[in-house]
Formats: sequence, structure tokens, C-alpha cells
Amino acid sequence: MANERAWKFWVPSIARAGGPVYLAIADALQADIRSGRLSAGARLPPQRALAEALGIDFTTVTRAYAEGRKRGLLDGRVGQGTYVLQGRPSVSRPLPTGLVDMSMNLPPRFDDAALTARMWQGVGALEAEVGLDLLLRYQQPGGAARDRAAGVEWLSGRLPGIFAERVLVCPGAQGALLAVLSSLAEPGDTVCAEALTYPGFLSVAAHLRLNVVGVRIDEEGVVPEAFEQVCAEHRPKAFYCNPTIGNPTTITLPLERRRSLLEIAARYDVAIVEDDAYGALPRQPVPPLAALAPERVYHIAGLAKCLSPALRIAYLVGPDIRAAVRLSGIVRATAAMASPLTAAIASRWIEDGTADAVLGAIRSEATARQAIARELLPSGSMLADPEGFHGWLRLPAMWSRGEFTARLRSAGIGVVVSDAFALGPAPEAVRLGLGAAEDHEHLRQSIGILADLLVQPPAASITVV
Repeated sequence: MANERAWKFWVPSIARAGGPVYLAIADALQADIRSGRLSAGARLPPQRALAEALGIDFTTVTRAYAEGRKRGLLDGRVGQGTYVLQGRPSVSRPLPTGLVDMSMNLPPRFDDAALTARMWQGVGALEAEVGLDLLLRYQQPGGAARDRAAGVEWLSGRLPGIFAERVLVCPGAQGALLAVLSSLAEPGDTVCAEALTYPGFLSVAAHLRLNVVGVRIDEEGVVPEAFEQVCAEHRPKAFYCNPTIGNPTTITLPLERRRSLLEIAARYDVAIVEDDAYGALPRQPVPPLAALAPERVYHIAGLAKCLSPALRIAYLVGPDIRAAVRLSGIVRATAAMASPLTAAIASRWIEDGTADAVLGAIRSEATARQAIARELLPSGSMLADPEGFHGWLRLPAMWSRGEFTARLRSAGIGVVVSDAFALGPAPEAVRLGLGAAEDHEHLRQSIGILADLLVQPPAASITVV
């Protein structure tokens, strides 16, 4: 009888600051179950009754009960209410990401069961194809012959004429960056990059104790005159860039500017490190820098954005065989080798066409998500490439980036503030990762909240539901 009437008395004690209210209710529910205050089979109060008792919106309680079911704490019975489940609840607490943590720039999940099955079938086929040696043997630090050949096949459409001796299989783009920068510069040397650049590059440069100088950008990317000024004044050992669907700005450097940068780099003898993380996404890409001046460019083509983050594989194309041999030695010293297992999976998918199918599915899903963002956000507020899956949101004058991200965080939405990318003064902007949402519904909810916030003055109050 007590359990049947428990809902009349259960009102959670919750903290009103530090995160979404619905998560605080779910946390209190879990704590009360563990402490014995709520026992198995206890009926919880109706959602509207609890909302009135707490002085909050009804839909906040709806989300809290849904979170309780997700954690394995509750069961809902049509016409009978919501009850505490029998048995011990899960001890793992989901991360308080709220609606969508758009700080992670992930390729969007596609809804294609047949393609998903095909991906797993390719993994399983390796047992018969390669056998135990794949699991119990080391490989060359630059990758097995088959894996290098697969890299050539994957890149040949964008880099015609490359051959396997110039291609290394690296443990992700970070591993490739570490190898390249280690080969080009010594502690205390200067390298340069776009004024808004990939934080992973900054981390590697800091680890190697390199000085990094920012190069001014505009709406078309790196300004050639600014690059020449940096070359003349600082004599950098290398220039790092992300010229196709740049991170974070989404800008693709036009062909004319690419040629200008390469001409300046040749004149000042500056090596180019081209991070082509998103280069496979455009159906009609601008030629990579490595295709225009292969003798000067170190080309890094990671698979995390266009195929699978789980593989942690990147193909590194050196300017020549001599450079590839030198880079191979650095890979050996820093990581021994890329994972033979994940390299074999990538090779299998490339060889049997699965990789192209996955790339096509990611492209289509990215296009759909960009359309959702364009529909909901104020016109012109977000820079984006229609074939990419992140956006660069420029904030209206009434918002500072710190205040804006704090308000989003209170709603359970994560973004990356511009400071993480800036070499110099940071603009009032944030990066949105549109691929992180589980589905279109979750993306619409989060973008909708974000869009509402953009048009409200900071002093206005918002209701988080």
C-alpha cells in the first residue's frame, strides 16, 4: 500500500544550478532508489503533479522520466502511471549532454541497415583472408604493402600519379602530423597556420615546442599577401593548412589562391602541410595542394571524417621516396606502426567498394543536416559547406561567445568556442558539429533552441525543457 501511495510523498530534492533540471531530477530519482527511499514497484507522481510541486515546466518532468527509463530505473504502464523497476539500477550515469553535444565534429550516422551489415561483414571476412598473422605479427612502420596500395586507390582520384612508395599508413591524422612536424622543425623553430586553425595541430606544435604564427584569413581563406608577409618576417619552416571545408570556418580555398600560396612557399622555401581531413567529401573537389605541387606538400588524408573515426588511420603522402623513408622512421620511433587490424579493415572496405558506399551515405546525410540548420537558423548566421557536416556560427553583436556558450551549456548543448582555434584575437563565433545528433529529430530540437537563443537579448530568460 505504501508503494502505491509513494507518489503522493515523493518530491525530489534537486540542485537548481550546474546543469539541466531534468538530469537533476533523474539523478535524485536514482539516488532515492539506491538509498531505499523509493523501492521497487513504487509508483511515481503524475508528471503534471510533480511539475506543479517543483514549480517547473511539465515537459521537463517528461524528459526526466524518459531519462529514468533510459537508465533502467522506471517503467511506464499505459493508464497506470510510472513505476520503479524491479532489480538493481544501472550504476553508469550517462554524460549530461542534454539534447546534442555539438562540440564533437563527427561524421553523421546514416540510417542504412544493409550498408551497416556490409561494413561488419567486411570486418569478419578478414579472418578468412588474413588469418592469425594479422593479430600476432608486427608490420612495417609505414604500413603493409596491401594497405599502402589501398591508400593509393583511395587517393588516386584526388592525387593522380601517386605511388605506394610515397604513401605511409599512420596511426590517425595526429600521428601523421607528429611525424611531419618532427621531420620539418626543431624545438624553437617557427611554423605558421591559418589564423583560425585545427586545435589538434596546435597541440602537436606545443608538444614539439614550436612557435606558431597565425596568417590572416578572409571570406575566401588564407590571404596570400599575409602569408608572404609572415614568410618574410618569420621564415617559418612549414605552413599548416586545412584548405578544403576548413575546420572551423568551413571555407574551401579557391584554386587561384592555392596557386598563389604555392608560388610564395616555393620562393621562401616553406614546406606545406596539407590536412585534407574533409577532402573526400566534395563530389567535385578543388585540386589539393599536393596535386598542384607534389614536391613541396606533405599531404595528410585521415579517414575519421569521411569513413570512420574508429579506424584511427590516415594516409600520409610525402613529397618523394626519400621523405617517406624519413617519415617512416619517425612513425617507428613514436608509435611503432598504425594498428594492422584497423588498417586491414580500411583496406578491405576500400577494395570491395564499401568505403565509397559509406562516403556516399555520409555525404547524403550531411546534406540533409545542413538543410535542417539552414531552415532553422537566421539567414546568413552560419558559414557552412553543403557537403560538410560542421558550421561556423557568427554571433550577433548582442552576444559574447562566452555568455552564449554558457547559456547553451545550461540547456545541455555543447559547442566549441572560437578561442580553441584562434591564433590571435578570437572572433565572436562558435563551431557546431551537425553530425553528433543521433537523428534529425534531435538535431532539430537542438538547433531550434540555439536559433531561439540567437534572437533573444542575453538578459532575457529562457525556459529549458
